[in-house]
Amino acid sequence: MTGFLNFYKPADVTSFGALARLRKITGEKKIGHCGTLDPMATGVLPVAFGRAAKFIEFLPDQTKEYIASFRLGVCTDTLDSTGRVLQTRRVTATAAEVRGVLMAFLGESEQVPPMYSALSQNGVRLYELARQGIEIERQARKIYIDEIELLEALPEDTYCIRVGCRKGTYIRSLIADLGEKLGCGAMMTALERTASNGFSAKNSLPLAEVEQAFSTGSLADRLVPVCQALAQYPGVTVTSAQAKRVQNGGSLSADRLSALPQTGYVRIFAPDGSFLAIGEKTGSELRMKKLYAVPEKEEPGC
Repeated sequence: MTGFLNFYKPADVTSFGALARLRKITGEKKIGHCGTLDPMATGVLPVAFGRAAKFIEFLPDQTKEYIASFRLGVCTDTLDSTGRVLQTRRVTATAAEVRGVLMAFLGESEQVPPMYSALSQNGVRLYELARQGIEIERQARKIYIDEIELLEALPEDTYCIRVGCRKGTYIRSLIADLGEKLGCGAMMTALERTASNGFSAKNSLPLAEVEQAFSTGSLADRLVPVCQALAQYPGVTVTSAQAKRVQNGGSLSADRLSALPQTGYVRIFAPDGSFLAIGEKTGSELRMKKLYAVPEKEEPGC
């Protein structure tokens, strides 16, 4: 099988654990995923099967969307409800004040990554240090929040928000920073990723549906073809002679191609509509970035 599966990760399993389950169900060894989710988090986890794994780096990864719940007045070492409670504080903030402070996070700001994260320092994952009780200084990184809104105010100083953000944003840290601005602290209690890498939770498949689809032989039909997943890039159709050159990894003269962008990636198709490669327009050339190597007798059409 080759293509991208819009998988809905369940709670209480790591992203790597989810891949292990998918390998066991399908028997496929070559599987990769896009964007790690915390074990407690649920939601969209795009999974690449077969040759699609080579194209993960080309998927759109800037905009992601999350639905998160949090509780004011409680601070933990992990910044969420799975951690050890470090402090409880009195809460005086109203829903109107929460909404107002949320708006202050719109746009570009700086965020310090949490210790319980998969970031590496000197070759060691931060969460590995955190589990040893070691906390090190982390540099703040720029993040960007496109959208943020208060969805619901719940009992016990608990709230639900929706966040549309760019790559590299930690929702746990966002909530902790919100709590500090309100003067009472906060911890995340639930997290669902509703959109990532061009995939939406509306049509994602939970584990039970993946198992059922595989048992009926229909799982391959549920995979998104590589060229479709990369539809944000313009497409160009080449001649038969050019297609042979592409399949050998050779570059093409931009002057001999029409409808090319000034710069950037393009999807390259053979005259019969078969997807051949991702190329990059650089100067007067269209250079091959990644070939879609297809075994004989397999139709890779988009």
